[in-house]
Amino acid sequence: MTRRYWNINLKEMIEAGVHFGHGIKKWNPKMAPYISAKRKGTHITNLARTARFLSEACDLVFDAASQGKSFLIVGTKKRAADLVASAAIRARCHYVNKKWFSGMLTNWSITKTRLSQFRDLRAEEKMGKFHHLPKRDVAILKRKLSTLQRYLGGIKYMTRLPDIVIVLDQQKEYIALQECAILGIPTISLVDTNCDPDLANISIPANDDTMTSIRLILNKLVFAICEGRSLYIRNR
Repeated sequence: MTRRYWNINLKEMIEAGVHFGHGIKKWNPKMAPYISAKRKGTHITNLARTARFLSEACDLVFDAASQGKSFLIVGTKKRAADLVASAAIRARCHYVNKKWFSGMLTNWSITKTRLSQFRDLRAEEKMGKFHHLPKRDVAILKRKLSTLQRYLGGIKYMTRLPDIVIVLDQQKEYIALQECAILGIPTISLVDTNCDPDLANISIPANDDTMTSIRLILNKLVFAICEGRSLYIRNR
């Protein structure tokens, strides 16, 4: 794996609140190696460890992107939905930011069928075919299209399983991580002090509740992906 400098510094992480964990009563003992202190009843994450694993994750996605591999970013917290979408679009990644449906990856044949229906409906609407249908049928189709856009819009161009999945909230996206483990898809996950660092291939110790923390980690990964994609394009 290529080793590069990703401009990850402690001051920036402190300002973003990356180091703030959960209350000491809500911790997972497996996170002990990643915790540096307790402050006012809250665990404090060891940012040296965070920097190390974030750097490793950036190296991984850079190498993958430079080989033309695909990524899926998963983050369905309401507050982070727009952030996930904009970051994924910037890096030309697939994303899920509303709801993870059980079997989205493990039952890929069903998901692929739904995506095909979604693309067909979008094409029919753009070509004006809805204008020739009764109003009641048009209303039903538009409602269906709106639902598909809401939940599958971020993966509408995904024609195969992703090569790497990035998860922004381990506990909320636990099913997604399980599906990746079953399929052998490498995962990168933010892990707060109440998480299990063994569930992902690369776990980045960080606050997964604060928007500034999520944004900082995601921006570093997206930058690395964009750099890798640029190299891939230059070498084609």
